[in-house]
Amino acid sequence: MDRDKPILVLGIETTCDETAAAVVERKADGAGRILSNVVRSQTEEHALYGGVVPEIAARAHVDLLDGIVDRAMKDAGIGYDQLSAVAAAAGPGLIGGVIVGLTTAKAIAMVHNTPLIAVNHLEAHALTPRLTCSIAFPYCLFLASGGHTQIVAVAGVGDYVRLGTTVDDAMGEAFDKVAKMLGLPYPGGPQVERAAASGDGTRFAFPRPMLGRADANFSLSGLKTAVRNEANQLTPLEQKDINDLCASFQAAVLESTADRLSVGLMLFEEKFGPPRALVAAGGVAANRAIRGALQDVAAKAQTTMLIPPPSLCTDNGAMIAWAGAERLVLGMIDTMDAAPRARWLLDANATAPAGYANSRAGF
Repeated sequence: MDRDKPILVLGIETTCDETAAAVVERKADGAGRILSNVVRSQTEEHALYGGVVPEIAARAHVDLLDGIVDRAMKDAGIGYDQLSAVAAAAGPGLIGGVIVGLTTAKAIAMVHNTPLIAVNHLEAHALTPRLTCSIAFPYCLFLASGGHTQIVAVAGVGDYVRLGTTVDDAMGEAFDKVAKMLGLPYPGGPQVERAAASGDGTRFAFPRPMLGRADANFSLSGLKTAVRNEANQLTPLEQKDINDLCASFQAAVLESTADRLSVGLMLFEEKFGPPRALVAAGGVAANRAIRGALQDVAAKAQTTMLIPPPSLCTDNGAMIAWAGAERLVLGMIDTMDAAPRARWLLDANATAPAGYANSRAGF
């Protein structure tokens, strides 16, 4: 691959309930530019069930993806013959959706004789700040979403060390479950944040899981159970109760997260020296209170805080295209037998932490 020429990559994302495609340009100097980024959320399709239904998600991807890819190419103003590569999220995620996206990418690559790149969805989140900010390695990533809660040292493309993870619920999953038990609509994370803004975060003394531990792991299951116990004692819930429960829950998450990240940054410095930045990604990074807490952690650690725009924190095709571009430049091209994966650890050497129980946390 000629590193002195700009490259164009089509990225496809179908790992959960967003059907997305984008075209990204990587310039010769390494800078990135998004030419198109089309995302179709399936929130309405899943709202009735209070969460993502894998079969419904996969069928929606089948129905939507061809049109979204076509729109992404038209918005970018290029033809398929101009693409340098086609990238698709090959996992981790809901396997039905992953198969749809990867199969579509393979078909495009075969028809147009274009290189295929099978991208780890987590790597795409990890590399997004290099698209938006052109940051150099190494930096520390806090990835928090409905399926993942991890602290990761990003040392290079394909070079990641997991410093901490959740031993049970992912952070976004905990927010969604708290919303559901309090009768708030799906998706729950933004609803909890909204209710918390009007609540008293000191009313309920919820636990701060893992506080003060030497490792950088998270635990949210016990906190979630504490919220349920208080809610059951207050039934029927008034709006003030709901607001105060959400505020107290969020306050506990913020304090626990700040503590876990402080430890994670110390572990990072021991292995790699001072991080160039603390980067946040994943849907939870869109929560304003959490963003504020992360800013405080970064300031205390005397490092820069980087959070991509909200549209690039949640699942999207641009992050897949960019990860594909980063890998293409290094000659990391895949063959047509690249397999879809429901599980795919970012750090191949990572082991499950003691007490690990949640299947989603191991993605």
